[in-house]
Amino acid sequence: MLNATPLLRTYARWRLRHLARATPVDSQICELLALVGKARDTKFGRDHDFAAIRNVRDFQDRVPLRRFEDFWSEYWERDFPCLTNCSWPGTIPYFAVTSGTTTGITKFIPCSADLMASNRKASFDLLCHHINNRPDSRVLAGRSFMLGGSTDLIERAPGIYSGDLSGIAVRELPWWVRPRYFPPQSLALIEDWEEKIDRLIELSIQTDIRSISGTPSWLLIFFDKLASLRADSPRELVNYFPDLDLLIHGGVNFAPYRRRFDDLLKGSHAELREVYPASEGFIAVADRGPDDGLRLMLDSGIFMEFVPVGELDSPNPTRHWVDTVETGINYAIVLSNCAGMFGHILGDTVEFVTLDPPRLRVTGRTSYMLSPFGEHLIGAEIEESITQAAARINAAITDYAVGALFSQTEGELGGHLYIVEFSPRYPNGVPGASAIGEFAETLDRALCETNEDYAAHRADGYGMNRPEIHPVPPGTFAAWMKSRGQLGGQHKVPRVINDIDLFDGLKAFVKR
Repeated sequence: MLNATPLLRTYARWRLRHLARATPVDSQICELLALVGKARDTKFGRDHDFAAIRNVRDFQDRVPLRRFEDFWSEYWERDFPCLTNCSWPGTIPYFAVTSGTTTGITKFIPCSADLMASNRKASFDLLCHHINNRPDSRVLAGRSFMLGGSTDLIERAPGIYSGDLSGIAVRELPWWVRPRYFPPQSLALIEDWEEKIDRLIELSIQTDIRSISGTPSWLLIFFDKLASLRADSPRELVNYFPDLDLLIHGGVNFAPYRRRFDDLLKGSHAELREVYPASEGFIAVADRGPDDGLRLMLDSGIFMEFVPVGELDSPNPTRHWVDTVETGINYAIVLSNCAGMFGHILGDTVEFVTLDPPRLRVTGRTSYMLSPFGEHLIGAEIEESITQAAARINAAITDYAVGALFSQTEGELGGHLYIVEFSPRYPNGVPGASAIGEFAETLDRALCETNEDYAAHRADGYGMNRPEIHPVPPGTFAAWMKSRGQLGGQHKVPRVINDIDLFDGLKAFVKR
């Protein structure tokens, strides 16, 4: 296969010079005006007087914040799947199907040709940053392995399809990229995740794989399965993919997984690089080190706003953008994209770590606050404390979920139950009782140090019990997700579960 990396290197030099010259404010103003200009004659554009918008303030005055359900009921449901000049010019050709991590409600996210081009631009930006950091990389000398869901799409109407976002991306691959993509279509179409994994393993190790991308938890399942087939071989990826240059991860907080991936990459010259994709658009990519935040995509057909989480449901929330955001504040991200979503509350929460250029880290979901007793824990605080607890007992975590344990009798205190799947290094995959006790103590202490409300409720056991830890064997969360019809691809294990029925279902599954 022709090594296309020199061409990428030439493009990267031009692109990085452009990024260095561009200013965040000018880039985002340009994107916003381009979006409203293109959508001014759609039904949504006419309803919100897009023709009169000249600046960010005009846009915010005319376009209120909306969640997906609002767009669906007000603009899309009646004509679905044939959305023509509804909120974006032309007919929407694709819909990315997502079940929602916490609610399970199926959503159909519009994907225009412009949005797919935006996603490709972000992918190339990621490669540019990789090349800049690894000048000797040969990342395009072989194939790029995307461990995603089924690429099979459903034709909802003539020329209009729905399915997994990875399937849409594969269908829209440029002709010159297709020979470099892995897996082949015959395997990518397989819907059964376990069958797909089994068939991908043998073929992948016979293929010149230079990059691998996917959600961390599903990547670990793939790598563990790979190692189990060669029990006499070391687990490090260099033994299976000797020329691997890049491992791309995204979709969830990476901190609990970092140790395992660092171990897997020992002896390899490959680097880890994080992305922040969403069905509604590619938000940010890692341009520097793993702890330096993700750089916002400012010039790819998306305009972003940021609302302090505490104001999200207020009648008149403060809507910041790159000109007014500050570091250290937990924001809900609001997105307007080139597929007809304007003022859309994405559902993620972020915190800026630098402002010029803007870099952020994902702190959780707007629904990922655990506060059944008034403790107000956010996802990022839980993630960081879990990571500290795992490091304390020299463990690595495959996945976990946490929910509330409510008191059942008078005078009994409630608390939190953490269901945790550790890496397979322990006998039966479960640490001993003393290690679990130390894990719980470290987790509790870390949460008290990071969150004053939690500390107040835990003071002398006044309002809450110490966290309970329920370790489960390897494969438990994958089996649970399979039982819910959400195994593999872009489905993610819900980390913080506030839905009582969903958490009861997980507890019952674990007991079985």
